[in-house]
Amino acid sequence: MSAPETSGKSLRIVVTDPIISRFEDQLKHDGGTHHWDMAAAWTPHRQLDALASADVVVCSALSPAQAAAASGAELVHVTGAGYDRISLAELAPGTMVANTFHHARPIAEHVLMVTLMLSRNVVVSDHAVRGGTWRTIATDPEAPFHPTLGGGMTMGLVGLGSIGTEVARVAGLLGMDVRAVRRNPDARVAEGVELSWVGGIHQLPELLAASDVVVVTVPLDSSTKGMIGAPEFAAMKPTAFLINVARGPVVDQRALFDALQSRRIAGAGIDVWWGSPADGVVPPAELPFGTLPNTVLTPHHSGHARITFERRAADIASNIRRLAEGRELFNVVPRV
Repeated sequence: MSAPETSGKSLRIVVTDPIISRFEDQLKHDGGTHHWDMAAAWTPHRQLDALASADVVVCSALSPAQAAAASGAELVHVTGAGYDRISLAELAPGTMVANTFHHARPIAEHVLMVTLMLSRNVVVSDHAVRGGTWRTIATDPEAPFHPTLGGGMTMGLVGLGSIGTEVARVAGLLGMDVRAVRRNPDARVAEGVELSWVGGIHQLPELLAASDVVVVTVPLDSSTKGMIGAPEFAAMKPTAFLINVARGPVVDQRALFDALQSRRIAGAGIDVWWGSPADGVVPPAELPFGTLPNTVLTPHHSGHARITFERRAADIASNIRRLAEGRELFNVVPRV
């Protein structure tokens, strides 16, 4: 299949993100005939040289040095939703920044999977069977019965953006009572999403006290860093679970570890962490969460469905084509 004809100016595009680079054919086909530097595997010095002449930078992160080098770029297109790793202050004033999403449904499915794993004690049961122990309500009168998601369980969402909204949609379809806190509690709720209660962020303790599953979906910024700490865990039910699919530092690491170890809460699903495996620690945390039996630990992959990246590549290509043709871009991030 031949690439669509490109109208407008020719662009020099530098792609440094290794994941979206795996969709090179789609980017080039949908984005148009431009000069494409697929630079993810290049040395840092060679990347800086390429960035110096780039019209468009496609990346998941942009260091201060890289941002300064890309002084002539018209567009920095982030390959995901979060742009906290883009050095906005070092970019030229006229450089536009855009992002892309499409991860809400895969993350929502992950949240429901982890909810079931925690509520049905899957990790402990799996370990026991592998070790030769067969414990069920038929063999042990002390073994607990499973809850069901639609049997009166309440899910509390901390944040109601695209991810929180999709979690609410899926959880509601399974019969859960869904509640949320958000910055603007009076904002319109998406069509097809039913919430029994919506409060402001200041009503977080009320949400925590009522929830059997607390799902953290807020973005990381100065107002959300450490917003879930010891007082918040004290407000939760001892039978409740916490699932974090936002950013690690939204949750206080020590407070979470202590709450799990002491059984102040029943368990946690952690998909986002407090560092990077590049720091030499897996999982990337200062505390040994892997020793705790009441956790489900995943490597920040809850949104890694193939369709997520196919759709992100389509967004990026579409914005590149729009830029070349002088049309308005979408998903432009305000720079203030």
